[in-house]
Amino acid sequence: MTWRIGVDSGGTFTDVCLFDDTSGEVTIWKVSSTPDDPSRGITQGVAEGLEQVSASAETISFLGHGTTVATNALIQGRGVKTGLITTDGFRDLLEIGRQKRPDLYDLQADKPETLVTRDLSLGVAERVRADGSVEEALDEGAFREAVRELKAQGVKSVAVSFLYSFLNDAHERRAAKIIAEEFPDAFTAISSDIAPEFREYERLSTTVVNAYLGPVMQGYVRALKKKLTDLGLKVAPQLTQSNGGVIAFDTAAEMPVRTVLSGPSTGVVAAQAIGRMTGIDNLITFDMGGTSSDVALLSGGECRVVNEAVVHGYPLKVPMLDIHTVGAGGGSIAYVDNGGLLKVGPRSAGANPGPACYGLGNDEPTVTDANVVLQTQNPEYLLNGRMKIDRTLSAAAIQKLADRLGMEMLETANGILDIVVANMAKAIRVISVQRGHDPRDYTLVAFGGAGPVQAARLARELGMSRVLIPRTPGVLCALGLLMTDLRSDFSATSLMRLDQATPEQVQAIFDDLRARARAWFEAEGIAHPARVLNLAVDVRYAGQNYEIAVALPNGPVDAATFDTIREGFLAAHRQLYGFVAEGEPMQLVTFRAAASGLVQKADFVPQPLEGDDARAAVTGSRPVWMLEARDFVETTLYDRALLKPGNVVRGPAIIDQMDSTSVVPPGMAATVDPYLNLILEAAK
Repeated sequence: MTWRIGVDSGGTFTDVCLFDDTSGEVTIWKVSSTPDDPSRGITQGVAEGLEQVSASAETISFLGHGTTVATNALIQGRGVKTGLITTDGFRDLLEIGRQKRPDLYDLQADKPETLVTRDLSLGVAERVRADGSVEEALDEGAFREAVRELKAQGVKSVAVSFLYSFLNDAHERRAAKIIAEEFPDAFTAISSDIAPEFREYERLSTTVVNAYLGPVMQGYVRALKKKLTDLGLKVAPQLTQSNGGVIAFDTAAEMPVRTVLSGPSTGVVAAQAIGRMTGIDNLITFDMGGTSSDVALLSGGECRVVNEAVVHGYPLKVPMLDIHTVGAGGGSIAYVDNGGLLKVGPRSAGANPGPACYGLGNDEPTVTDANVVLQTQNPEYLLNGRMKIDRTLSAAAIQKLADRLGMEMLETANGILDIVVANMAKAIRVISVQRGHDPRDYTLVAFGGAGPVQAARLARELGMSRVLIPRTPGVLCALGLLMTDLRSDFSATSLMRLDQATPEQVQAIFDDLRARARAWFEAEGIAHPARVLNLAVDVRYAGQNYEIAVALPNGPVDAATFDTIREGFLAAHRQLYGFVAEGEPMQLVTFRAAASGLVQKADFVPQPLEGDDARAAVTGSRPVWMLEARDFVETTLYDRALLKPGNVVRGPAIIDQMDSTSVVPPGMAATVDPYLNLILEAAK
């Protein structure tokens, strides 16, 4: 018997999912996160999870981990002192940026802190032209002096980003060797390794963020690897990337910028797998945890991969799943702003002290407290009784807020949920309506510890008629780690007009990308049958500033390939913008190859239906405040572990399980499918 384990470390809870390769048995476990040292909570969760199945660490055949360490360090400004060396005359590029205001009409908008202060940003003589030729050689003496100056200033990391190094990286390669000679203890990031693509500011920003986070991730990875080794782990652990694939711990430590969406990406991967199981192709994922909520759109069963995004104000050029995040989760704090209005988040109570009901000292109301007061969540305990809570503390916290607002307590609690749902609906409209998709054509997949609690309410707000709640919603991101593959992305920028390009030119670029992918396959020890390579090219109208990725067949480049590019770009442009510009020339910009190494995954087998009678799963009842009645309604309680395929639960109902709570409001019914997912639709 061997076990595959996925561990997702969040801001409030650390989730563990164990899958038995032999029997297909799934066991889940949750422990409180340890923000001061996340590796403690992870090893505790793995150890306790193994105890639940009477197994030892030696029986683990795979351990995958999703983390928010890089994201939190970036958001909280807990990176290291970083130095920057760039082409002479461009030391201020990081501060100048694109001279765009992200909030055009907000006079109080705060610009994110520049990660490298000006005194630590140095320029040296060197110059590569836009065609890749060298106009001025690197002044190695000046570069050595710059490195020595940064070392004397006490920096821990050095970022190097020269102009046009994505076309000719010789100067950056030499720079890295000089840093290794002069300052071997420094963490070094060069842009031709981190983001070898055009757009100098975004490439520079990505490289600086990687350097800023590098020592933090290295320290975290080393501490976690040691704890897991001491626990008895024999296999090399893997860490999730923002693109939904996994990489080795050591690679993640060298390129932490690839992991800024490490945690939420695996939830989307799991949702994709659930979509394939159930035959539901169009999905919108809603992952509501303790600190934040993440949403993504899956059209045709696939989530779009974007190659550039802004995370907490910092532009990043790394492939990542198109996930939109808002600062609202179960632990988000409700408050009255300066204008006397009720607001929720983004400030969170976290794991400690947590919501008021935890009794650990917080007296500010959270979303969880609102649900506890309304009794949509168990008012006495969480985690199947392992974690006691106190409803009176929630009520006291919300009452103070209600007094400030001049409202009733229950009305205030419901108002907190109204605001959270409005925030979630806004986030979903960003990824759907604003991109030409009608959310009513999609199924809402709700997960995270708090997602199933709010799912039906959110679906109604968006006019969505169907909600899918996975078998283990509270640990779905951990489960997704058992469904993902090894992945690495390769790119090359080469601007050319489509009508002037030749198949030979494009073929040569893709041949180089294939060679780089083959080298990665060999280094990772991925056998030929498990190798998958997906090609794409970023296309735009000549003169546009933004590109659209167009997928290509993995074969020889010929005239038919150019037709595929043209048709794919026009279809995507019409979907996004509602029109195409007939006769305008198209431009090829960046060529891409996504290399995947297929690995064994958790595989779920459908179970036979056992009828619609769910009475065997009833555990009692309690009054629950229902929006439809605007009052407490006596509501039947069900134990999800006792529900069988084919069972139907009619609302009002509460379905409890260790990792989450699902609310079935009046007028809706939840059907258990053969894979033990809950499908919520209008009652018949």
